[in-house]
Amino acid sequence: MTTPLQGLFIGLVLSLSSTAVVLKILTERGETATLHGQLMLALLIAQDLALGLMLAFLPALDHPEAFWSMLGIALLKFLVFVAGAILFGRWAVPRLMQTIAATESQELFLLTIIALCLSIAWITAQLGLSIEMGAFVAGLMVAEVDYSNQALGRILPLRDTFACLFFASVGMLINPQVLIQNWAIILVLVTLVMLGKALIVLPIVLRFGYSFRTALLVAVSLNQIGEFSFVLALEGFTLGLINEHQYLLLLGTTAITLILTPAWINSAPWITTTLNRIPFFNDWFSHAAEPTLFSVPENLQGHVIVAGYGRVGQVLVNMLLNQGYTVVVIDNSEVAVQRLRSRHIPFVYGDADVEQVLEKTHLETAKALAIALPDPVSTRLLLQRALSRAPQLDIIARCHIDSEIDALTQLGAREVVQPEFEAAMELGAHLLASLGESSESINDIIQSIRRDRYRSIRTYSGLHD
Repeated sequence: MTTPLQGLFIGLVLSLSSTAVVLKILTERGETATLHGQLMLALLIAQDLALGLMLAFLPALDHPEAFWSMLGIALLKFLVFVAGAILFGRWAVPRLMQTIAATESQELFLLTIIALCLSIAWITAQLGLSIEMGAFVAGLMVAEVDYSNQALGRILPLRDTFACLFFASVGMLINPQVLIQNWAIILVLVTLVMLGKALIVLPIVLRFGYSFRTALLVAVSLNQIGEFSFVLALEGFTLGLINEHQYLLLLGTTAITLILTPAWINSAPWITTTLNRIPFFNDWFSHAAEPTLFSVPENLQGHVIVAGYGRVGQVLVNMLLNQGYTVVVIDNSEVAVQRLRSRHIPFVYGDADVEQVLEKTHLETAKALAIALPDPVSTRLLLQRALSRAPQLDIIARCHIDSEIDALTQLGAREVVQPEFEAAMELGAHLLASLGESSESINDIIQSIRRDRYRSIRTYSGLHD
């Protein structure tokens, strides 16, 4: 029979999500710049930081008779560590790294980074917050200094090596016999974890004012148990809060949810798209995404709509404004909206692929629509809905993988731009010019490639933004 304290501890373990696995998938798919990708990373960092509080909380669970006093001491330790880390990371670490970088010694730079991480990890271990938590906080400190890219470049090979060793060692802890003998229990645990965490994350994201579609993407992608749970589970087993059987069940459940994570993240856009085709959910999506902020003049005509105010969208807007065109921007980022408001550029806050958001842009009287969204699913939906409202509208779209070029063209885009291909053609144009080709010949080659929708230079699939 599981005691209340054991149940509380198991709940703490199940509350952790996988940062390393999710971050790797988002990076490979080029979705770290999307709204749901940024929300996922923010939640992952918050959950990882919560590990320190959980580890400080464990000794109090081991002594129920002095629970509140030990809990107070644990909270005090955690707060002291957080305050010290903020002060040290803001003032001491940047000055230290600047001094070391001034020596121009790559060996000393690398040794300083390693010594800094190990020192902070040792301090957290002495406070009872675990070495892993200290290493995580040390990484956050280094990431904030001006030399973070240099540090990452030096540490990256070590990181990948240690990550492989970590997951390999975790795999060696799992007993296949236990998984086979308790397959029914583990199946129930996996189902409860993945559904339960999704149902917890969904209202949290909605509460912060994001659309139902964005909240669903985040919830479906963050419904696993993460690698930090191994640290927490081992600590609980060492303290006697759970027995060996429960420990092995937690390891098996965690491993299975991590294995399923890529499948869930890859299926999240398909799930939202499928639900969007059902009238009930379509109405729900539209109602939840009703724009609450917009600054668009009435009776607006002859304007250009730009969907997405990221790096590409900002360049487009600047080019159009410099030529005297009226621009309306759609974006679902509060930071982007603040920038647009400060520049007095008309905007609509919301998901660009939602009907209610499009209504605010006066789409029927616009000259053109430029889609610069980082999400390929949103790009397709916006293209379809824009053409259904304004069939003659000139639409230019950015694609993310070369297989989308033909799909977006068939859906009705007047022009589809692949950033990697355009960059390669610009490099090729400069190279041909240096080899003696005439500017007219180079221009003919570039235009021929564009007219053929990059077919002559497509060598493989899978390019991402």
